[in-house]
Amino acid sequence: MTATTPTGTRKRRLRDRLPVRLRQHWKPVGALAVGLAVMVAFLGDVRISPYVTSASRVEADTITDDIPGTIDLYNTSTAHSIQLTYQQTDFDKMMKEFKEDGTKDWIKADLVVDGVYLNDVGIRLKGNSTLMSLRGNKGMPGGGNMPPGAPQGEGAGRQAQDGRTGGAGGGDAETGAPGGGAGGRAGGPGGMVQYDLSAEKPEELPWLVKIDEYVEGRAYQGEREISLRPGANGQVPLNEALSLSLTDTSGQKAERYAFTSVEVNDRPAATRLMVENPDTDYADETDDDSNAVLYKARAGGDFSYQGDDPSEYESAFKQLNKKGSQDLEPVMKLIKWVENASDEEFARDLDQYVDVESLAAYVATQNLLLNFDDMAGPGKNYLLRYDLDTKKFTVLGWDYNLTFSGDATAGPDDSTGMGGGMPGGGEGGDGQQPSGAPEGMPEGMPEGLPEGMPEGFPEGMPQGGPGGGDGEGQEGGPGGRMADHPLKTRFLESDAFDEVYLAAYKKLYQQFYASGTAAKEVKAIAGQARAAGAGSEELDTAVTQLTKTVTDRAEALAKDKAVTG
Repeated sequence: MTATTPTGTRKRRLRDRLPVRLRQHWKPVGALAVGLAVMVAFLGDVRISPYVTSASRVEADTITDDIPGTIDLYNTSTAHSIQLTYQQTDFDKMMKEFKEDGTKDWIKADLVVDGVYLNDVGIRLKGNSTLMSLRGNKGMPGGGNMPPGAPQGEGAGRQAQDGRTGGAGGGDAETGAPGGGAGGRAGGPGGMVQYDLSAEKPEELPWLVKIDEYVEGRAYQGEREISLRPGANGQVPLNEALSLSLTDTSGQKAERYAFTSVEVNDRPAATRLMVENPDTDYADETDDDSNAVLYKARAGGDFSYQGDDPSEYESAFKQLNKKGSQDLEPVMKLIKWVENASDEEFARDLDQYVDVESLAAYVATQNLLLNFDDMAGPGKNYLLRYDLDTKKFTVLGWDYNLTFSGDATAGPDDSTGMGGGMPGGGEGGDGQQPSGAPEGMPEGMPEGLPEGMPEGFPEGMPQGGPGGGDGEGQEGGPGGRMADHPLKTRFLESDAFDEVYLAAYKKLYQQFYASGTAAKEVKAIAGQARAAGAGSEELDTAVTQLTKTVTDRAEALAKDKAVTG
């Protein structure tokens, strides 16, 4: 007998209450529900790792509104201008949050670049130890002090001594510490200069400008991000511009740059170096085919095997493009192979994983430019480009503001970074003061955190000494594991690659120094900075010092038979 309601209407059965479409397809739906129940019951505590193996060239994040502008953004023969306007309340809130907990949030701003107006771009502070002075710490997290005579700030940042610059430097976890001394005054032994940043001078702050942060799909001349580098006016980083120029002239990939005047909320203009920031489209510019994935090393990660789950490597590398079709599996496999291969296997099979000639060119370039903070440095400033067709990696450089620091006489087999204890190629592991170390620094850098320095130095980097290491210590360099990079170290230590490395070194030496290109570029870059408004005695001093470093470097290498023979 059919149940009825008090009014006599037949009561609807449960299946009649379901939507018609669901009633028609109840079998597959039921099967799915049963399958999910089984998976939960038997695989509830099992970790399932996603793998993306497609070779798709499709980029999920595409540019739909590319604003052409009127002047090439990175035309170095033209003086550029940037104006940023934002609500003061937004800026004050952003600064308050940064001072309290280190958060670097985006705020809206209107941008005028070379006379072209773009509303609602995103801007945020860029850097880590570079920004510590904004938190009242004089470049040191927590206000900790370095030992007497040691460089102050910037993670052992740059402090001029006896009119000389260069030498030891911790680098910045995101953008790097100011390199080559104040305003690029790099070269001879000495300490480091920290930038005295202030919220009262926003035109001098390191900024990342994001064109599409609030307007999806928008770009300016194909660029989504512009980086305004640390250093203003007389302290504008000439050394970084020089390094980018030389790298580019050698045929290697380098970020584009230009000098520009920067005004913020009607404040006085400051001369800055703006640099192309490696982003979603940077990998697609490395060749015509553009079938590659680009990974940026994170300062807080390391090059060590973490298992066969690609997601475990997200703390060490940031994937910049093809996020919808690729993942970190190629990096995972490279790290696993480098870590497990015997010396014989490494020498025999490296070319199956890495373009050996490009790796030789990268390593030689960093040495020739006296780059304290390359892939083996505290900031881990390098990119891995994975070619989806050849299945091989190339290593690309970026963030060159710690170049031209240390010993100008360093040869192709000498260290210019933490692997040699301190920049300048000194051994450092025998307790002796390494070449290029600041005067007054105690013999033998401490293996762990210097006394008075809080943990977490600098923000986003592994704990340890100024080298950014893990504090366990390792002979030959302060700070432990940060003293080297497994790929670079094994490449240089293997006799199998001596010939290809030295060939690359000789070729680049001719292009950089023997040809006189470096000396000419210093003059050209100085003229570009002055055209953007940086003319001052301070800039003149920086130009003189950088010129001397380049001259000394060229003369020293010309006497090295391994380089010229």
